[in-house]
Order: sequence, then C-alpha cells, then structure tokens
Amino acid sequence: MSYQVIVLDSIAEEGLELLRAAEGIEFEVRTGLSGDALRSALAEFDGAICRSGVKITAKALEGNRRLRAIVRAGVGTDNIDKLAATRHGIVVMNTPSGNTISTAEHTWALILALSRNVAPAYASLLEGRWDRKRFLGSQLAEKTLGIIGLGRIGREVAKRAIAFQMRVIGYDPFLSDEVAAKERIELVDTVDDLLPEVDYLTVHTPLTSETRGLIGREQIEQMKPGVRLVNAARGGIYDEEALVEGLESGKLGGVALDVFAEEPCTEHPLFGRPNVVCTPHLGASTAEAQTQVAVEAVQLLVDYLLRGQIRHAVNTASIDPQTLRTLRGYLDLAYRLGRFQAQWASGNAAACRLQFRGEIAHEETRLLTSAFCAGFLEKALDAEVNIVNAGMLMQERGIHVQETSDSEMGAFRASITAEVQTGSQTYTASGTLFGNRMPRLVRLEDYRLEAYLDGHLLVFRHRDVPGIIGAVGTIFGKHGVNIAQMAVGRAGSEPGGRAIGVLNLDAPPSPSALEELLTHEHIESAVPVELPGSGELPGWLAG
Repeated sequence: MSYQVIVLDSIAEEGLELLRAAEGIEFEVRTGLSGDALRSALAEFDGAICRSGVKITAKALEGNRRLRAIVRAGVGTDNIDKLAATRHGIVVMNTPSGNTISTAEHTWALILALSRNVAPAYASLLEGRWDRKRFLGSQLAEKTLGIIGLGRIGREVAKRAIAFQMRVIGYDPFLSDEVAAKERIELVDTVDDLLPEVDYLTVHTPLTSETRGLIGREQIEQMKPGVRLVNAARGGIYDEEALVEGLESGKLGGVALDVFAEEPCTEHPLFGRPNVVCTPHLGASTAEAQTQVAVEAVQLLVDYLLRGQIRHAVNTASIDPQTLRTLRGYLDLAYRLGRFQAQWASGNAAACRLQFRGEIAHEETRLLTSAFCAGFLEKALDAEVNIVNAGMLMQERGIHVQETSDSEMGAFRASITAEVQTGSQTYTASGTLFGNRMPRLVRLEDYRLEAYLDGHLLVFRHRDVPGIIGAVGTIFGKHGVNIAQMAVGRAGSEPGGRAIGVLNLDAPPSPSALEELLTHEHIESAVPVELPGSGELPGWLAG
C-alpha cells in the first residue's frame, strides 16, 4: 500500500529527500493553495505537511474523509483549525524543538549587538567616520541576566549566559528547583523579585492573556537605570509604548526586538533610536533550523502513516470512544483542577500528587493524571499541551508526578484530589462531578466548600469574623464586579479562625478592586483564577 502526501508550503530540500527515500510514500508539492482548491487537494491525500503560509480552516477540511494527519514544520499551529481536524479524526503534529538553538543564538546576537553598539558602529563606518570613543560598550561578564520563561529556549539562553560568566536569575513557576540548580539558574518566586536585580532581561514565554504587556511602565520603574531589554519570543510581551518612554527618559539602556505586537512591522517609534536593535522575526531563520523542522516534520508524518506512531500531537489523544464516553466528565474535572492549581499554587512546582477515590479508582487513571498535567501546563508553555505530551513536558521541567487510587467512597461517589508541592508548601484542591458533567470544587486544603469550577474565580483567605462577606460584596460592587456565586469554608466548627472563600464572578476583578480588597484588615490574600466557561472543553477532549 502506498500513502499519498501533499507538501503545502516550501520546505528544505533535505525534507523532500527523506520523502523521496521513504518506501510506501508518494508525494506532491503544491504551494499557494487556498479556498476550494485547497479543500479539493486535501481530499486527495493521506497526509499533509505545511509551514505558516497556508491556512487550513474548517472549511478547507469540510467533507474530508481521507486525510489522516497534518504536520506543521515549526512550532505554531495557529494556521490550522485543530478543533475541526479533531472532529474529522485528523492528527495534528508540530516540531517543537527544531527552532530552539537558532532562537537562543539570535537572542544572544541581540544582546551582544546592544552591548557593543554593533549596528551604529558599522553605520558610522559606512558614513566615512572612525569614531571609537562614541561607541564605548559594556562587557557581559559579572553582569546579571534575567530570564522570564525557562522552557527549551530559555534554558538554552541560560547555558550561554553561564559561558559568558554571567549570573542568571530566572522566573518560571513550572520549573523545579532541582532542575534550575543543576543548570545554575537562581529561581525567584515572582517577576517583581527578578526585576531590580538584572542588567539584561530576556523573555521566553508564550503570548497569553497573562503575559501580554507583562513588562510595562510599572515593571520598568522597578529596574536598575541602564537595564537592557530583549525579546525574541512573541511580540506583545513588552508594552512597546513603555519601551519608547523608558528610552526617552534614560531609564532603559537599550532595547532589542525580533518580534512585534503587530507583524509585519516596517514602521515603529523604536526604529532609528539610539540604543535600539531590531530585526524582522529572524529567530528561527537559519538554514539549520529550517532543515531541522523539515526533516522532523517528514519523520513524524512517515512514522505515523507507516507505523502508527504519534509524537508531538497538539490536538488528539489515544482515547477510544468508549473510554471517552465513560471518562469525559472526569477528564474535564482533572483538566480544570490542573488549570486551577497552576494559578492558585504560589512558587515553583516540584511535585504533583493525585488521588483518585471512589468509582473512578478502577478506571484509566493514567489518562486522568495526563489531563491534570495538560491543564497545569497549558498556559505556561509555547508548545501546545494535551494528554499525549503533558507527562513528558512535566518530566522535562523536573516536576515529579505521582498518583494513587482508593476505591472506597468518601463523601462523594468519586473525587479527585490534586496536591502541588512548591518548596515547603503544599496546595491541596479536591473536585467531583455533580451529575455527569458539572465539575465542582469541594475542598481547598482543610476547608470544605462547594464552588463552580468554571469562568472567573477569586480565591481569598480571611479571618472568619462578622461582616467579611458584606465587605467583599461592597468593594466589588463599588468597582462594578458582580458576584455570581460564593462558597466559604472554615477550619473547624467555631467562628473566629481562618477561612477561605471562592467567588464566581461575571468578569475578572480589576487591579484596583483587588488592591482595595487587600487593604481590608481581615483579608490575608486574594488570587484570581481564570478557567474555561461552563461546558467548554479543550480540543483534545471535545471530539
């Protein structure tokens, strides 16, 4: 039997050579397709390889009964409708490691260019000037580099910083202290802890609602005068207006960007300013990176078509329909507990322990553990996370995952308890299902309560004294935040001790609302948590 493969974007010749050499594979290169031509072409093939040029929409997959897999030669899969692919039974895979070294090296190209004034010095030579005094640089040795985001690329950047004899401080709550220590990275608990220490700052996180504008005016104000900022990750993580202001005021010693909030970008207030270096999204633009992603994409597709192997899938999991019908509600519960713990637990995660109790103890708990891990890492990584790759990604970051089962029922017919260990502190959350598909939070630490596990939540610790609930309602009412549901749990049966509350809100609380809430003498902490809406499922579970 011969499988037919279509190559939808130009890829490196080495990838095409692998396709030619693969027994049982025939392929065609058809680039520039869209609309009906793309839909018609996809219906003729068993597998497809693409980069970012083609847009594989739900309409492009409409009625497709043949295509089995799409592989993106690169990391991002925003140009592929993964939900539509999942509904058609099409596996979507990517090549997350192919660009790692090239992007890390480009980060260092930007750092060095800033430190030694490479671009303006060369420009002055082209203008016929030999002006050595004007371009006094700064050496890297003994300086401090701050890295926000310590995934594959961030850690490669850190390795090179150590070679330059720099001190490396990092922030990433999803990297264990053990792994960080081995790689000579000093971990901090918050971004704010890192900012005053650094001479250089580089970011290597995905662009999410949490990281958009992560470094703005307030954060720049906390930094040393003369700090240099670099971004070769995603445009929008830095507030670009704040960068301009920081340069104009002299607070920033330099800015280097490879990515921008809006791309392509050919005009920008930063362009042409002193102490600025910008490049047009060149992080992965090396011959080696393009070759590597092409070769890896071909290998992934060939292995899947010929041997049924699935690696780096971003939309699907090996769940048979019967298991999915049986466990979908609990998979959703485990996933939501992971999302919850990722935001509620403070500090760098070292271990996660899951206990499955009651009627689910005899089910496929390995899948439930993977669903928790997928939720826990979903917003932390640039790579897409699902129950196929979540366990491996947790292992890569040095986070140990354990599971236990107990078939004896507790207060509910089935429940999942998730503990997250961060340093010396343990965060415990338990959930159950009401009916078949209504996930509920029923325990936080030793506090029993009942709260909806969806939408906008606020978890707040407080003293169990009269008037506290009214005070919270008054503050949020003043700031236009409507409380949809409230659950409160107290320690023991006597009033006056510590208590914990969970609010379900109609909208996220504003920073000013949180700030005022925390000024109340009996409120100890308040943590916003964002979860999917009621009934919303991740793509890998929605099939």
